[in-house]
Amino acid sequence: MAIPLSFQASPAPTSQAIAPEQILHEVFGYPQFRGPQQAIVEHVVAGGDALVLMPTGGGKSLCYQIPAIARQRAGHGVSIVVSPLIALMHDQVGALHEAGVDAAFLNSTLDWDETQDVERRMLRGEITLLYAAPERVNTPRFLSQLDSLRERGKLALFAIDEAHCVSQWGHDFRPEYRALTVLHERYPGVPRIALTATADALTRADIVERLQLEEARQFVSSFDRPNIRYTIVEKKEATTQLLRFIEREHEGDAGVVYCQSRKRVEDVAQTLSDAGINALPYHAGLDAAVRQKHQDRFLRDEGIVMVATIAFGMGIDKPDVRFVAHLDMPKNIEGYYQETGRAGRDGAAADAWMTYGLQDVVNQRRMIDESPAGEDFKQVMRGKLDALLSLAEASDCRRVRLLGYFGEKSVPCGNCDNCITPPQVWDGTDAARKLLSTIYRVQQQSGISFGAGHVMDILRGKATEKVKQFGHERVSTFGIGTEFSEAQLRGVLRQLIATGALAVDAQAFNTLQLTDGSRAVLKGETQVMLRESISSPAERKPRREKAARGAPSPAAAALDGTGQARFAALKAWRAEVAKEHNLPAYVIFHDATLASIAERAPATLEDLQGISGIGSKKLEAYGSDVLRVCSAF
Repeated sequence: MAIPLSFQASPAPTSQAIAPEQILHEVFGYPQFRGPQQAIVEHVVAGGDALVLMPTGGGKSLCYQIPAIARQRAGHGVSIVVSPLIALMHDQVGALHEAGVDAAFLNSTLDWDETQDVERRMLRGEITLLYAAPERVNTPRFLSQLDSLRERGKLALFAIDEAHCVSQWGHDFRPEYRALTVLHERYPGVPRIALTATADALTRADIVERLQLEEARQFVSSFDRPNIRYTIVEKKEATTQLLRFIEREHEGDAGVVYCQSRKRVEDVAQTLSDAGINALPYHAGLDAAVRQKHQDRFLRDEGIVMVATIAFGMGIDKPDVRFVAHLDMPKNIEGYYQETGRAGRDGAAADAWMTYGLQDVVNQRRMIDESPAGEDFKQVMRGKLDALLSLAEASDCRRVRLLGYFGEKSVPCGNCDNCITPPQVWDGTDAARKLLSTIYRVQQQSGISFGAGHVMDILRGKATEKVKQFGHERVSTFGIGTEFSEAQLRGVLRQLIATGALAVDAQAFNTLQLTDGSRAVLKGETQVMLRESISSPAERKPRREKAARGAPSPAAAALDGTGQARFAALKAWRAEVAKEHNLPAYVIFHDATLASIAERAPATLEDLQGISGIGSKKLEAYGSDVLRVCSAF
């Protein structure tokens, strides 16, 4: 169906430079760029292509929003932001409106009339940033509209967010991203910026190849999130361990708990609710209206714990998530890093907590082995899983291991469980050799392989019915490992699997198989040093003094009594405005901005100028109200 158009005359592109710093201050209210932001922005404003790797919370969105505004002001027209995330579209468009920027989205939440209205405004050049999903961008209808913009010189920029989705090696591969090569082929003169928070070297190379970014300048920021404390514990009673963790360190805090199955999500959410924690479930099996309601509550209310599958979280910009917990092990480090990165976006102290066990290893191996993918792909996925296992089993600094995976060197952080409470390490070479020898001997005797429990029973001298059935009480290794506990042996098995000295055959009922790496261990050529099996860390004082439920956020911790009262009043006012605008409160002002206002105690509009997060539009829209709230103190 054709769209009736009434184009307005648009100014021709001008060579007059628009200072990015001016836009940063005037529109967004920030005093200065962070890290590589300025170099990225200047490169893209000038028309260059870029690949940007920046951690969650590092300010990726400004890297394309400011160039879009600058190029629009210079007469270059509309910028298209490609994103698969409806939640991100809604939040960022809402935030841009609050900052005085013309922005819109095209997604499934719009009806036909609304869609046509957005398209007309785009073609008339009334929109600075338009967010659209890759499926829509690739349609003939949308491409013809881009053609019209290009012919009039009104196509300013393509920003491809979540660029790791283009790679089959990435943790969230989406085939429709592959078709985005059309942007380079069809609009070669339009600059492109691809952005992601997670990509190892293999994924990065795939992004460059698939999006034809060979000539693009690459900007790789540090992957370190120093405010996040990483903790990984051995799974024993996972839900009980989680409950203890939340009650001890995060009572009343917002958090996300990831589980692998829908049923587990609902069970855990119910358990937490029964314990008095404000928890909600989220997974693809719930009615869409229920999912949206739960997501809205998580974004708009304080202290909500969302229990979810990985279907939840991408595009969620909530800054005050104080913890992310995994009750089941993710598939790879990229997924783990992306999900844990949703904690502490405001820069305040946060936790990434995970519990895992031998069954997690077995389940993940089985999913890889049973997938219909080719063997080359499976081999890469096994390598990625092995890297995550090594992180989980590490006795040295978690952060050094995590950053090392992304090619970044670092030193022990002092802010992970292994740095805070160094684990005891024991020489497990003898236990490892006995386990591998038992596996070898039972296979020789029976001609078939067996699972972990049976092998451990033999080694520990337990004459079970199954052991007797196969005559394995006559194996020479029967009972030679009685000095080892089952927990110790499970730890040995996990770490042998993690190092490749042992494999799990998912096609044969998760039985254990020797590998080429087993030989060196059996011959005593390789020492196997293992961390002690610890299911629950010792009680320790939290790194920050725990605030009572409903107390101010970490951003306001340094305020005096009057400042705290002023901050609380500002939060109450912000909540009313956010409700009125149907937006999350942090889209109006972040806690850090309210804390700065509360500290400064402004009496005039001039006093508000220069506070980070208050741009000219927000000063105009909310300045008087802020002064009114502050005047009470």
